[in-house]
Amino acid sequence: MSPAKPASSSSDRRHVLRAQLRKARRALSNQERTASAQRCTELLCQHPGFRNAKRIATYLPTDGELDTLPLISRAWEMGKQVYLPVLLPHGENRLWFARYEPDMPLIRNRFGIPEPIRAAHTRVAPLALDLVLTPLVAFDTKGHRLGMGGGFYDRSFAYLLRHSHWLRPRLIGLAYDFQRQPKLPSRPWDVPLHAIATDCKLYLCR
Repeated sequence: MSPAKPASSSSDRRHVLRAQLRKARRALSNQERTASAQRCTELLCQHPGFRNAKRIATYLPTDGELDTLPLISRAWEMGKQVYLPVLLPHGENRLWFARYEPDMPLIRNRFGIPEPIRAAHTRVAPLALDLVLTPLVAFDTKGHRLGMGGGFYDRSFAYLLRHSHWLRPRLIGLAYDFQRQPKLPSRPWDVPLHAIATDCKLYLCR
C-alpha cells in the first residue's frame, strides 16, 4: 500500500489562492479597471463611515489592485484629509500614515510602493485616523482578509483586537467582487474588517 499523501497546509492554500487572484487582477483591461473603480467609489461614498470621516487613509494601487484615485479625488472634493501608508525606518514592520495632497511628490519605498516624499513631517499613528481603506487579495463576508503576506496591516492595527471598545479607525477593504471567497481561514492575529467595498456591492461585516 502506498503511503497517504499529506494534506496541503493552510499556508499552501493561501499561497495558491494569492497567486490565482493576483493573476486575475493583472489580467483586467484598463477599461474594466476604470469602470470598477468608479462603481466602487459611488458605493463607498454612500457609506456613513466614509461620509463622516475627516481623516481617511488609503493606498495607491499596484499589482492590479482596485484603483483608488477616483476615491481620493472625491475625498479631496469633500474637504477630507487623505493619508497614505508609510513604512517606519529601521525595518520595523508596521505602518504609519502620511498626509497626501494634490500634486505632492512621491518616492518609492523598499517594496517599490510610492510614499509621500516628506512623510516624516506629516505622519500620524493609526489610531489618529477615522477610516482606513485597505488593499487585499481575497476576502469573505465575515471580514476576513487575505493580504500580500507581509502582515503590515495586522501588526499596525493589532490594538483593535485588544481594545474592542476603541472605535477608530474603521477598516474597510477595497477589492473586485471576484476576489470574494466563501470562507477564509482566520488566525488569532488577523484583524477583521468592518466592511468591504467592491465594484458590485458593499459588504457590511460587523
